[in-house]
Formats: sequence, structure tokens, C-alpha cells
Amino acid sequence: MPNILKIIKLSKPLHGVILSMSFLIVFGVFLDLLTPFVSKFIIDEIVLKIQGEVADTDKIILLIIFGFVLSLTKNALDAYSSRKGDHLAGELEKFLTNKFYYQILTLPQTYFDSELSGKIINQLGRGIKSIKNFFNTATNFIIPSILQSIFIIITLAYYSVPIALLTAGIFPIYLYLTSISARRWGKEEEKKNKIEDITRGRIQEVITNIKVVKSFTNELPESNFVSEKIKKINTIYAKQSKNYHLIDFARNSGVTFLMIAIYSIIFYMTFEGRFSIGVMVLIIQLLDQARRPLYAMSYILTQVQTAEAGSKEFIEILDLPQGEELKSKSSYKNVTNPQLTFENVSFHYKDSEDVLKTISAKLGPDEKVALVGHSGAGKSTLVNLILRFYEPQNGEMKLNGESYNELDQQFIRNNVALVFQENELFSTTIKENVAYGIKATDEEVIKALKQANAWDFVEKLPKKLNAEVGERGVKLSGGQKQRIQIARAILKNAPILILDEATSNLDSKSEEAVQDALEYLMKDKLVIIIAHRFSTIQNVDKIIVLHKGKIADMGTPGELARKDGVYSELLQYQIEGNKKLLKKYELY
Repeated sequence: MPNILKIIKLSKPLHGVILSMSFLIVFGVFLDLLTPFVSKFIIDEIVLKIQGEVADTDKIILLIIFGFVLSLTKNALDAYSSRKGDHLAGELEKFLTNKFYYQILTLPQTYFDSELSGKIINQLGRGIKSIKNFFNTATNFIIPSILQSIFIIITLAYYSVPIALLTAGIFPIYLYLTSISARRWGKEEEKKNKIEDITRGRIQEVITNIKVVKSFTNELPESNFVSEKIKKINTIYAKQSKNYHLIDFARNSGVTFLMIAIYSIIFYMTFEGRFSIGVMVLIIQLLDQARRPLYAMSYILTQVQTAEAGSKEFIEILDLPQGEELKSKSSYKNVTNPQLTFENVSFHYKDSEDVLKTISAKLGPDEKVALVGHSGAGKSTLVNLILRFYEPQNGEMKLNGESYNELDQQFIRNNVALVFQENELFSTTIKENVAYGIKATDEEVIKALKQANAWDFVEKLPKKLNAEVGERGVKLSGGQKQRIQIARAILKNAPILILDEATSNLDSKSEEAVQDALEYLMKDKLVIIIAHRFSTIQNVDKIIVLHKGKIADMGTPGELARKDGVYSELLQYQIEGNKKLLKKYELY
């Protein structure tokens, strides 16, 4: 049980609750074992009366009252233990979810590049569920069963060593057969989990890209894909069920045979007068109690294997080295007059060639810099390095002369505001999207919206700032979503601004509104712009031209437009394209 032991070790804050639960369990087992003794003493008195001897009526009444109180106490204890168990399960779920989510948030970007979001969510859900189920099983079955079995065998040994040994002998045989079943179940469970991760990941992707699915009329193939995966899961489950029930039949048959032998011995010894009727009833009741933990073992070991398999990926993720350390935002301050320096920076993704090769450049305070180049030239990768989503394999990056290696990722990102090409909004309100990660009043949010040319449409919405934008801002137009992002960047007011093709998906009218908002946003900042539309970068101070991962050229828009190179080539393509359009409509 390595994974389960790790969870127990990890859950140190809950050890106090677990210990108190253990005490309640021990006390409950003790009360369970008292009941057969009460029955024995009552029967002994009744037998004396039947045999014509003097029986103590007061003793019988007291025993009945004691048995009643014992039952009430046990019921109250069971109710309290169950409540404590629910509390433990809830606290455990909260603790493990927080632990997992915190770990996910600290992992480097490289982890998310190769994992499906749906798969990660499924691993979290499955891990939490399997661990919770195990702890519920542990508190309700495992610990009580083990203690009950030990106490019963000790008590049986007091009356008859042979009966105690025969009873004790049932456990290793039963557990051995159960362990075989549980191991087989666990192996198949891991196969099921892998298929389930793929299935859940695909469902998440399909829902996220539902417009693509519908536009390509690919609903049936997607449905069939999931159906086939579920069919495989059910095939594995059928195999698990078959193995389980075959072994279950064998072990239960063996237990039945041994129990018949034990009962035969009890009846014989009672017939011979070596056991009183009371002792016989006591031993039968104890054996009946022994059967319950015995039969529970199959469920317990299956739960153990399910928890081991279900928490496997959960534990693997928790064991991954953290890529970042999370700190309070209040511990970071904005830099002044930011300057970024690249010194022979090279970078490649996992299992790929260099995307950036010996990049050297200096971006100064209040400078407006554009990154230009063909698709795949390395523009977005350079931005990812600036944000320290990735680490360069060679070379060094500096912020105001201080090496990136000496700076926290969060410190760097706290000094950068972004406006993405994609409309990265959350399915919440306008206000919460604009003030994401920032404490701001309604007045401050409205001011930012006005500066972003967004308040004109926001104030027309029924709920204004509290209007829900839908998943990824689906209820807003492209231009509206972009202006919400710009308002967010204005409110953050970071000294470095990155515009990742912020107007590439907009129509001309929307682009004009967004461009006006960007002009305000770019004031007094180091601005880095990725743009394919050269109309958006005509007023920048510097253009860095990237070609095949290298800096092919650098200069002002005017300088690069007048010399041969990648920039003038790309510029010419756009000019020719515009000319063709104008000629088509006889406007040129």
C-alpha cells in the first residue's frame, strides 16, 4: 500500500482526527464484544431455572437493563463515529484538493504542454474519490475488523484452543485468496483508469471546441470514439467481475466447510457437557461476529487495490518537482524604467530542434518594440521566455541588469501585463475579468473600461459590471473581448506590456476602437508587440525581425522598409494584397 501510506504521511494536519477516530473504533469493538457475554449470563440463569435450581431474577433484570443501555450506547457511538468519519472525509477531500491544486499551479509550463486538461481534472477527481472511499472503509471496516478478529480469537482460546486455532486458520486462507482477487482487480483497474483519462480528456476537448465539431459535422465520430472507449472499460470490468466472483465462490465455500466443522465441535462438546448452554451461545455469537470481518476482507482488499490504482497518477503529480514558488503579491513591487536584455539566448522544446538561436538584444525603458517574422520564426517563444514560462537552454536573460535566474517567476510576471491574441476570459462577470488578480473598486474598474473604450457597451448590458460573459467570453464580440483584456491590462498597470497579435482577429472598425485603447495603454511602458498587420506597428521605436530562430534584422520601421530583407518582403506582400483588393473594386 505505498500510495495509501504516502497519503497518510502527507495528511499530517488530520492525524489528530484519525487518532480520535481510532479510539472510538476500539471502544465500539469492545462494546460489540460485551453483547454476547450479556446473552451468556442471561441464558445461564435461565438454564438454572429450567433445571430446577435457584436462579437470580434480579440479576437477569439487571443484565437486560445493562444490555439495553449497552445497545443505546453503541447506537450513540456509531452515530457519533459516523459523523466524525464524515468530518474526516470532508477535511481529507479539502486538504488533498488544495494540495493537488497548489501543486498543479506550481508546475512548469512544459508539463501542461503534454497533458490534456480533462485528463488532469479526471485524475484529481478519481484520486480524491478513491482515497476518500478508502478512508471511509478504513474507519468503518478495516480497523474494526482487525481488532474484532483479534479479540474474538483470544476469547475463543479461553474456552477452547482447538476452536480458536481453527477459527484463526480461516483468516490466512481467506486473505490469501482475497489478495489474489484484489491484485488482479488492481491491475485491471489501472488499465481502466488510463482509458478513462483519454476518454475524459477527449470529452473536455470536444466541449471546448464544440463549434469546430459541429461545423465539420463530426458529432457521430466523436460520440463513437467515446462509446468505443467505454466499451473497452466495460470489457475490463466484466473480466474483473468474473475473476472476483469465481474466487469469491471458492473462498466462501472453504469458509462454509470450516464453519460446519467448528459448529460440529461446539455442538459435540456441549452434548458431552464440556460447554454450558450459555458458553455454547457465547461461542456461536462470537463466531457469527468473526464471519462479518472475514467477509468484509474481500471488500476491504478490493478497496485497497482500487485506492492504490486510483491514486497512482494523483501521487505521481504530487511527487513532481515544483517549478515555481508561490508568494503573496504584496511581497512584489514594480520595477521602474524596465530594461530587458538577451545575451546569446537559445531555446528548444522537448524533442525538437532549436526554436531560438543565440538571440542577443536590448529593449530599453519606454521603448515600443515589435517582433516580426514568418510563422514559426520564434516570436511567441521569445514572449514565453520573457514571461519565464520556459527556461532557455543557453544564454542569459536580464531585467534591469539582474539575471532571470536570480528572480522569481512571479516577480517577473507581476511586472508584465498581457493582451493575448486569443480572448482569454473567464466565465464570470465583466468586473471579475477586468479586476482578475487585482483588488479594485467598481469606480476603478469603470475608469479602466472607459480608458479601454469598453464602457460604452458595458453600461448598456442589463447587469453592467455584473454581467456574465460566458465561457471564454462567448457572449461578447471579438472587439469587446479584446477591450475587456485591455481594461484588465490598464488596471494592472505593469511597467512592461506585451501585445500578442492583439488586433489580428478583428474587423477594421473594431481594430480602430481597440487601437485607440492600446495607444492609452502603451504610455510610459516598455511595450513588446507581436503583429502580422504592419499597420499596427508603424509607430514603434524598433522592429526585431526573426527568421528561423535568429535575429535577421533590427531597426526602425522606415529603415527596414527601405532595405532588402524579411521585413520589406513581408511588407511588400501586404501592400500587394491591398493593391489587388483595391483594383478589384476599381479603387486603385
